[in-house]
Amino acid sequence: MNSQEQGRSQTYNLTVTAIVAALYVAITTVVAPFSFGPVQLRLSEGLNHLAAWNKRYIIALGLGVLISNFLSPLGWIDWVFGTLGTVIMTSLTYYFSRSVKSTLAKLAISTLIISTIGMAILAAEFTFAFNIHAAGASAPADLHANILGQWLSFYLMVLPGELASLIVGGIVIFALEKVVNLSK
Repeated sequence: MNSQEQGRSQTYNLTVTAIVAALYVAITTVVAPFSFGPVQLRLSEGLNHLAAWNKRYIIALGLGVLISNFLSPLGWIDWVFGTLGTVIMTSLTYYFSRSVKSTLAKLAISTLIISTIGMAILAAEFTFAFNIHAAGASAPADLHANILGQWLSFYLMVLPGELASLIVGGIVIFALEKVVNLSK
């Protein structure tokens, strides 16, 4: 690849990264009242499946989450841990699905990783934030349970919304993958 082709490739990657990050922010903002908190429906999470096709989406999604989380009532906790959680789960998605050819298998791997590891990290973030009484953290119900019980409660609270977002995103990405090569 000559320097001109390499420059075009870098420009293309930067453009796609910016578009996906902007889409994540836009979708999160549109449903903002439902995008934050222990019971949430963040439809933009459906874009996390993209990491199964190309590692550039790890950066795009991480940026999208970081920018979106500037609206979060949890403040710095969500900026740091929300973004870190996204980078971890999308990196794992990329790693475990990079040699998989089947679109459905990629979506299944992504869904499994995001709904387990990703939501486990988010539940830990909420447990931490509510126990230190972070600014804007209005804990649901009674937090007198032990830490593991709190974590499990938060995990079970975020999981349904995440699964719904992953199903919607999976359907969109399944259809998109038929007309666009997401790997390039």
